[in-house]
Amino acid sequence: MDDSRAQRLFGDSLVAPGDLASSPFRVDRDRIVSSPFFARLAGVTQVISPGGAGLLVHNRMTHSLKVAQVARAIAERVTAGGGKADLAEKLGGCDPDVVEAAALAHDLGHPPFGHLGERVLDQLARHRLGVPDGFEGNAQSYRIVTSTEIRGQATIGLNLTNAVRAAILKYPWTRHGEARFMDPPPRGATPTPDDAEGGSAKFGAYLTEADDMVAARVPFAGRVADWQQTVEASVMDTADDIAYAIHDLEDVYRVGVLQQGAVATELMAWQRWGHESDPNRAGGAIESLRRQLHRKDGWMADDEAFAAAVELVRAELVDGLLARPFDGSLEAEAQVAAFSATWTRRLVESAELIEQPAVRSGHVQLATMQWHEVQVLKFVQNRFVLARPDLALHQRGQARLLASLVEALLAWLTDPDESERIPRRLGDLVELADAELPDGTPDRLARARGRAVIDFVAGLTDNQAVGLMEALSGRSRQLWTDAFVL
Repeated sequence: MDDSRAQRLFGDSLVAPGDLASSPFRVDRDRIVSSPFFARLAGVTQVISPGGAGLLVHNRMTHSLKVAQVARAIAERVTAGGGKADLAEKLGGCDPDVVEAAALAHDLGHPPFGHLGERVLDQLARHRLGVPDGFEGNAQSYRIVTSTEIRGQATIGLNLTNAVRAAILKYPWTRHGEARFMDPPPRGATPTPDDAEGGSAKFGAYLTEADDMVAARVPFAGRVADWQQTVEASVMDTADDIAYAIHDLEDVYRVGVLQQGAVATELMAWQRWGHESDPNRAGGAIESLRRQLHRKDGWMADDEAFAAAVELVRAELVDGLLARPFDGSLEAEAQVAAFSATWTRRLVESAELIEQPAVRSGHVQLATMQWHEVQVLKFVQNRFVLARPDLALHQRGQARLLASLVEALLAWLTDPDESERIPRRLGDLVELADAELPDGTPDRLARARGRAVIDFVAGLTDNQAVGLMEALSGRSRQLWTDAFVL
């Protein structure tokens, strides 16, 4: 085993009470799943809020478990056989235990209400609280495993090995790092359309954890580019895409949100009109996807593969799974399981290890046909679920709730008469954020308080965020509640 990959940021002498495995990478896995941040994911939205569907739907924990399952299968596949194993070793290694641990940790930083919460907290952090790095779920995950998860007497995070920390980094750069100036830039490195000066839309670490990120990637220097994912990170990222494309469809099918007619109309209209599809009529949206793939991912985009993917999704999703509304029967459950298993295996078995990938790809990628199938499946969910007005109505309320919660907590922190009664964890986070700031930082206390409030809110479940805001607004009559712990 490469000792540098197994090295921990704070040395090997720091052994946690729960460390039972002999492999350092299995120890990392155990540390992640025993963390309260991992347990919290059971109450955090994946696509549909776990508290509002009335049926068993995926939450961030079950999503992470499925990503770990898929990632381990891909890791074992891409290292099978002498040639691929040698290539993986040349690129820095691909250990299934590392991949599994990273998959379990990759969503630890997701805030309440999923990606909506991520956007809201980022806007508040940058424009209201003066936190230059803002908020990003991937960077928050890295912050948790390196800083804000407390073990023993020191704030050292989970003290994971270099290999696992590097494998968590989907986007191995900071918000204002050099990756965004590359031509073309890596996937995720470009700024958001509404904020050209705001830095990369996606990034893997805040400035406070930048040194940790650099240390984690030392064993991979000269093996993969500085801006490129490690092989293990690429496996985790690919598995995350598969889980989103396949397993999240189960949820929207179960609750009756994904309707056969609407999806069939869009796909069949495009099959009829193709490149001449009217942007404002059926078929136009998926034609926009085809053009976007050519514009952004010309290294992979292929019209024949795209058309074949549309046909396969139409045949197996529209005419297959969606042809019968979910009724909770054993037969319906078996149909969902068969659809998920068939597609997951198909995608996993297409994964391949590439020595010199395109800039917008990782060293592990799906075969051309399966890559297009994932794009079409993700389109179905984005178009027919995430763009629904009823979901938008729900999310606008959640956005207002988070904004109000941040303001209420900030007011509590700055109230001179309440300094002895603020939540202990919030006070600890202020001290941590203050210690991270360099000497001479303008408005140091305000900056520390802003980061602490963001860290605190990001560590809540959906229900905790709701319950805490109800209490802070005076709407709750229940003094002692398990909705939140202060």
